[in-house]
Order: sequence, then structure tokens, then C-alpha cells
Amino acid sequence: MSFNTFGRLFRFTSFGESHGAAIGCVVDGCPPRIPVTAEEIQVELDKRRPGQSRFTTQRQEPDAVKIMSGVFTDEATGRQVTTGTPIMLLIENVDQRSKDYSDIKDKYRPGHAHYVYDVKYGLFDYRGGGRASARETAARVAAGAIARKIVPGLTVRAALVQMGPHKIDRSRWDWDEVGKNPFFCPDPVQAKFFETYLDGIRKSGSSIGAVIEVVAEGVPAGLGAPVYGKLDADLASALMGINAVKAVEIGDGMAVAELRGEDNADEMQMGNDGKPLFLSNHAGGILGGIATGQPIVARFAVKPTSSILTPRKTVDRYGNNTEVVTKGRHDPCVGIRAVPIAEAMVACVLADHYLMHRAQVDDALPWPFAKPGV
Repeated sequence: MSFNTFGRLFRFTSFGESHGAAIGCVVDGCPPRIPVTAEEIQVELDKRRPGQSRFTTQRQEPDAVKIMSGVFTDEATGRQVTTGTPIMLLIENVDQRSKDYSDIKDKYRPGHAHYVYDVKYGLFDYRGGGRASARETAARVAAGAIARKIVPGLTVRAALVQMGPHKIDRSRWDWDEVGKNPFFCPDPVQAKFFETYLDGIRKSGSSIGAVIEVVAEGVPAGLGAPVYGKLDADLASALMGINAVKAVEIGDGMAVAELRGEDNADEMQMGNDGKPLFLSNHAGGILGGIATGQPIVARFAVKPTSSILTPRKTVDRYGNNTEVVTKGRHDPCVGIRAVPIAEAMVACVLADHYLMHRAQVDDALPWPFAKPGV
């Protein structure tokens, strides 16, 4: 199986399966002398960790990360810093229950990757989905914790803004609320509604989809490249690569199809700091594939979890018609734990583009430019 590596200059290779001994990643391309500790990485992993509420899978994994290489103590500061060599991050699996999947090991769950893995490779690790499991995303969150440290002044935050047909009220958006409820929801009123709503979904043995919004602030203008290195294209690819994601949009996204040119254009004027001030952000902080310096805004849709208790028609790997019911521990809304994963993937893309930009372009370009002859 190829394609387990993400990124160009800042890159990571993830490894491991849902019910294997461990999962993790090797981060390569991280600059030296960046302070990092396991505790800092653990903060991000704890956001994604399962079993923290009744609204996620009850698998009890501590997701305790170990830094196995690539760090050293800086004698001048006494802090642990990166050395510029590959950083191996290891997370042991401690709560596998493979027997939960023995009844469906030969049956294809509709909406699940089992069938296509079997067709492509001739086998599939049915124990929790193997590499197709969202368990693999813990490695991405660990890599993202390091990526956040590479771009100076960068802040990446995400929130759940829709569950099923129910959207938040944006007039009540409060980033401080995101960490106070089990849904990473910025609307405290809607978060309370989601408790009752998802309880009903969960008790019925079904699942529901969601929409996540990611906002990256402090992104330097100029990141990204024309044509085949567009920042928005790489962000869309990174977010689409998260398990169960079926759609991605940047800025106003699909809504721009309804706008006139004068409504869509983000007008500009000079600000008091000598930099352009944008009067709106329909573009989501990216023009021509290059960051404008505005907040980068992206949203993506996560499909309902395919592992549900409702019987569904399917076939088995031997070509027989059958029915399948998935028992065990599963997320009734996988979109909830996609929030920290989204933050990590956006951070990784921005770190990668930051290093590529720094390698190619002089950061000291004297903008605004002087008129010729003046």
C-alpha cells in the first residue's frame, strides 16, 4: 500500500492499524531548534481521543504519545528542541476488541471502504477497519501539533457548525464555547440541542453527518504558488483526505455561484498599518492559489458513520447476497472528532507551504512598491 506520506518539505508518514500494536508517524523536514515536548502534542491528541463522552465511540484509548527520535536538549536554554532529523511519534493501542468484528469479517458494510480495499488488495483488515479506520488520524493530529510551531504567529481553530440539517446561529459564535461542550460547537444554545438530537440518533442505532469549519489566522500573505501549487487546492486535498469527508469548500464555496461580481469581490483599501485592508472575505483568504493574509476559512462535510445497528442489504466477499448489522463501539457522529483532525491537517499544509515559500522567495520584498522614477 503506497501513499502513506503527506506533504513535500514538511512531511509525515503514518503507520499502524486500528487493532494493531501501535499507530504513529515519522515527521520529516521539521526545522531544527523548535521547542517541542510530548506534553504539548498530548494536548492536541486529547481533543481527538475517543471515549470522552457518550457521543463518541466508547473505545478507551489514552492515546499517550512518545517521542522516539528527532529531539535533543538545548544546553543554552535547557529546553527540548527538534534537531532537524526525523521525529518518530508512537501511540500504543491498548483497548482493541477485535471479536466485535468477527460476525461481519466477510460482509461489506454499505458506505464503508471494506469492499474497495478487498477489490484492490485482495484482503482487508476487518478488525476496526485497519488502515481505513479513523484511528489512523491520531497520527495526523500528532504531526499537526508539531506543524503548528513552524509558522510564526499561526493560529488554527475549527468548530462543528452543522449536525444533520441543524445549523448553528452564527450571531452566537463564541470560540471560547468550543472547548466547553462535547461537540466542539461555538454556539452554546445549539450545543445543548445537539445533546438531545444526537442521543436520539445514537439510541436508534443510527448515525448522522456534520459540517466542520476551520479558520487559520496569522497566515503570511504570499503562501502558495500559481497553477499546480495552489494553497487552496492543497488544503482541499488535505481535508478531503480525512476519513468520511465527502465535500470541501474554501471561503463562500458553493455559495459564490449565486453571487454577482460586485458582491463576490473582496474590496480593498489601505489600512492604518500600511497594509491592505480587505472589506470582506468571500475568497476565504486565498486568491489565485496564494494567501492574501486574511484568515483562511474552509468547511467540509462528513458523512454519517457506516457502522450502524440498522440491518442493510449487502453482499459478502464470496458473491452472496446477505444483510449486515454492525455491533461494537462506533461514533454516532464521526464529525465531532474530525474537528481536531481538521486543525492538524490545515496546520500541516500551512507549515509545508511556509517552508516552500521561505526556500524560494525573499521575505523582505519592499511592498508597497515605489513608483518608477519617483
